[in-house]
Amino acid sequence: MADQSFLSWPFFEDRHRDLAEGLETWAKAKLTDVDHADTDQTCRDLVANLGAAGWLDHTASPAGNLDVRSLCLSRETLARHDGLADFAFAMQGLGTGAISLFGSDEQKAAWLPLTRSGTAISAFALTEPQSGSDVANSTMTATLDGDSYVLNGEKTWISNGGIADVYTVFARTGDAPGAKGLSAFVVPADTPGLRVTERLDTIAPHPLATLEFRDCRIPVSALIGASGQGFKIAMSVLDVFRATVGAAALGFARRALDEAVKRVQSRQIQGAPLANLQMVQGHIADMALDIDAAALLIYRAAWTKDSGAPRITREAAMAKLFATDHAQKIIDKAVQLHGGDGVRSGETVERLYREIRALRIYEGASDVQRIIIARQTLAELGGQT
Repeated sequence: MADQSFLSWPFFEDRHRDLAEGLETWAKAKLTDVDHADTDQTCRDLVANLGAAGWLDHTASPAGNLDVRSLCLSRETLARHDGLADFAFAMQGLGTGAISLFGSDEQKAAWLPLTRSGTAISAFALTEPQSGSDVANSTMTATLDGDSYVLNGEKTWISNGGIADVYTVFARTGDAPGAKGLSAFVVPADTPGLRVTERLDTIAPHPLATLEFRDCRIPVSALIGASGQGFKIAMSVLDVFRATVGAAALGFARRALDEAVKRVQSRQIQGAPLANLQMVQGHIADMALDIDAAALLIYRAAWTKDSGAPRITREAAMAKLFATDHAQKIIDKAVQLHGGDGVRSGETVERLYREIRALRIYEGASDVQRIIIARQTLAELGGQT
């Protein structure tokens, strides 16, 4: 049983503790043997089941505000039980984040009831082949033509690509160069001119795809917010969900520690448990320390946002960077403590080893987070000298 003592920290309210307890009970009953063989169907089933149980209510907000602590607690809990369950939950939130925060009443009414109930799957289409972390370098265009926009371009590494019912798409509307020229749109998956050109396979299978938009016509009402606000919208959504990536990594790390503790207490060496060795105890201590440090950074960022901070760019970057990088180290230690079994296909720690790696890349790679932290630190402290 993973440590739950952190729920007594002052970051949380009783409603958060109730959420964690309820989701833990549900996950124990529903996520004991998730079939990862057919990734697409499994994700569809997970979204439907999460929606039917009411857990997806936390991923979208008709009122225009998202409770980041609830998102983080949900992702940490689900990731600890199953990586695809976390993925299914998280992408519903990321895919509709722009609608929750900036969408019109009509856009919210059309899509949020569907995504929150699990009857529609959403996706966030930002990355392009030549502009991963450099969002301002996007080249996909949205040309105004009468009462429509016409989309042309390509998006890639799109989570839920190929199974989504609706995409939040970012394209250049020509309002200004660079970041100021981007806008955001709601694009149903069945829109003529939108097609999946490639499905992408990764070491931890997820639904991922490259999308092509060729003379894809959408109504002006599909514009989210105002024209030219796309970069601001994208960064605001990532501000919220970047800390939740750290929470998913934390869930993986807690599971790795649980598995490592069970292993060293049950495995004998020279007539005594591995846990009796001081070197092993040192590894366990480092793992526990890194987990608590990551949790403090994650829930500081979440609490700061929920307390009314307009942006938590620095706090979210710190949380994601530390939690994902150190979860990788924690899981590697767990694999090492399992010996040969640690790299055997089907073992829990082997699966965690594959699942953690992508979290250090998506929604801003680790080195990008370092740049963000450094620039903000230099700006804040440099002005004091």
